[in-house]
Amino acid sequence: MKLGRNLTIGLANSIWSALITFAVVPIYLKYLGAESYGLIGFFVTAQALIVLLDLGLSSTINRELARSTTTESLKDAAHLLHTLAVIYWAITLIIAIVVIGLSPLIANHWLQSKQLPANTVSHAVMLIGFVIACRWPIALYQGALIGSQRLSMQSSINIVMVTLSHLGAVAVLVYLSPTIEAYFIWQAIVGIIYVITIRTVAWKVVGRPKNLVFSTAKLKQIWRFSIGMSAVSIAGLVFMQLDKLILSRLISLEDFGHYMLATVLVSSLYLLITPVYNVIYPKFSALVASKDDLQLANVYLLGTRLLASILFPLAMLLAVFSYNIVSIWTSNESVARDVAPLVSLLAIGSAIHGIMYFPYALQLAYGKTSIPIKINTILIVLTIPITIYLTLQLGPLGGALAWPLLHVCYFFIGVCATHKDLLKKIKWVWVTECVGIPLIISILLGIFNYYFIAESLKFSIYIKLTLGVMVTLLAILLSVLSSPTLRKLHLNPFSLIPFNHRETSHSRDS
Repeated sequence: MKLGRNLTIGLANSIWSALITFAVVPIYLKYLGAESYGLIGFFVTAQALIVLLDLGLSSTINRELARSTTTESLKDAAHLLHTLAVIYWAITLIIAIVVIGLSPLIANHWLQSKQLPANTVSHAVMLIGFVIACRWPIALYQGALIGSQRLSMQSSINIVMVTLSHLGAVAVLVYLSPTIEAYFIWQAIVGIIYVITIRTVAWKVVGRPKNLVFSTAKLKQIWRFSIGMSAVSIAGLVFMQLDKLILSRLISLEDFGHYMLATVLVSSLYLLITPVYNVIYPKFSALVASKDDLQLANVYLLGTRLLASILFPLAMLLAVFSYNIVSIWTSNESVARDVAPLVSLLAIGSAIHGIMYFPYALQLAYGKTSIPIKINTILIVLTIPITIYLTLQLGPLGGALAWPLLHVCYFFIGVCATHKDLLKKIKWVWVTECVGIPLIISILLGIFNYYFIAESLKFSIYIKLTLGVMVTLLAILLSVLSSPTLRKLHLNPFSLIPFNHRETSHSRDS
């Protein structure tokens, strides 16, 4: 089925992108140093925060194209894509001007550099603004491809561009110039190639009618959802990036580099989370449009159970064996000692966050943007004082500790807010069976991993990690086997067969 193929290709994209990213980090540290890597971390954070200017447009084109596949109205979607593209390219110019203009202020009054010269940091920040501007329109065309359920095309392009971005950067640093400026110049070049390529492919998929013009009528049709998505994006991104923004101001650039190293490692969990979301959100939107509530409930329950059965054990592996993993990855025991505790805490929080992608996708599929707006607003209010206080008390470790604490709050608030109106009768099935059982299995085997393997003096670091992986695979197997439905799914976990367990009766009630 297309759903299963898209998920497989999306996973391949995420895994390959992460492998390339993990492989080059030690090289970046060797040629650039911890402070320059902190600038790369600042670039990643700034690029994420700039998405606030998206105004919900990429999610809107995703949703509208997903709905168009069921109503066969791609011609209308093409006019909408053109209209949104005009807005996107205008924002591109604004981003370049503003970030480049603010670069001296950011370099001198925000970033805490001890070793890099002030002019080097300023030049790097200017280049960061240019790179972000070059890459900015990519999100719109990615949304168009994902909404058209052409995730395979989007993933293939991304694999090529990520490879070119990182391996090309390594070549530049090794053979041309081992400077942070050279790194960002290369990223700008790749960004330009990327946006030209994905724009061409997106228009080929959607179809480009003649006489395309900017249509205010199309904007009127989607403005409510777009504004809602804009508010969702603003609140969500502020919540997701606020810890990094606060830490970039309160701790040294070197410590921030360590925090971003931990973030990069924990982002491996999103190898699974992101492609799953990219598949389920268009699927949910199509099922809501066709009013197939039974199928929607089945996909929601089964998908969550499958994700939790894999995600929780992987997070447990990262949390328990963080020192071993970082030590092998960086070949630097000093860095491993500083980064490992951060990885453990961030992994726990990210696992909780990952499972909440299913309620989030459900909210957006129904167009209920007010729910994530309210949730994220509450979380932002909590994030600022908690992160600042813990960071001032504990340094980078405090910022990492805030992450799981806030996501525990997110889980309870998010579940109650989502299922108050949507799929109300399967709320406790989702919490206890789809989330609770895999979580309990992962915690129990995580405790075993910690006391009998990670803390053992009898095993070398490599044997510990090998045994830890074996226990993680056992946790995944037990989580899957504990679900009668998942036991029946072999080759295509998203075949969406009817539930014949208790989940069926709950789904039908919804």
